Amino acid sequence: MAKKKGVIRDIITLECTECKNRNYTTTKNKRNTKDRIELSKYCKFCKKHTSHKETR
Repeated sequence: MAKKKGVIRDIITLECTECKNRNYTTTKNKRNTKDRIELSKYCKFCKKHTSHKETR
């Protein structure tokens, strides 16, 4: 799929901080959030809500 002209959103992968599995993909606006994001998501491997950090 081709990128639209002028689109700044990038696809990122989220990794569980406890079991280190990469469970989710999402997009973020690089112009607004330059730092790595951290979200609370459900990990199906840990079977609980854990913190998920952005990976490269």
